[in-house]
Amino acid sequence: MAVYQIVRHPDPVLREKAQEVRKITPQIRRLVANMVDTMYDASGVGLAAPQIGVSKRVVVIDPGNNLIVLINPEIVSLEGVPELGEEGCLSIPGVWGQVERVPRVKVRGYNLEGKPVAYTAEGLAARAFQHEIDHLDGILFLDRAVRIYKKE
Repeated sequence: MAVYQIVRHPDPVLREKAQEVRKITPQIRRLVANMVDTMYDASGVGLAAPQIGVSKRVVVIDPGNNLIVLINPEIVSLEGVPELGEEGCLSIPGVWGQVERVPRVKVRGYNLEGKPVAYTAEGLAARAFQHEIDHLDGILFLDRAVRIYKKE
C-alpha cells in the first residue's frame, strides 16, 4: 500500500478527539493498510489514525508478531497497580518519558469485518493499547509522563 508521513507534535490534529467510524468502507480498509505499512516502516509498536492526520477512531498495534487492528476501540477495564515504564511516540521523535500505566487492560472494538472483538493484554501490549487509545482522545504520553527526556 503506502507509507504515510507521520504527523509531528504540536500539530493540532494530535489534540483532537477523533471521530467514530460509522461504517467500514473501502476507504477505512485502505486507511488501515496504510497505517500498518507506516507503523512497520517507522519501527513502531502502534499507530493511531490521528498520527497520520486522519481524525478517526482507528488504531493498529503490533507488540511483537501479532498485528491487531481496532476500529472504535475502548478500554473496558484497567487492572493492577500502575507501573512506571518508558514510552516514546512516533509523533514526538527523540523524546521519551516515564509514564505510569496499569499492567493489564481489557479492550474492545471492531475488526475490519465489522465484527465485535475483545482483547485482554498485559505488558507491552497493555501499554500500547493505553497509549494508542489516548491518541484518539487527543492525549499524548507527554501529558501523563512523570519525567520527560531526550534520547538519540
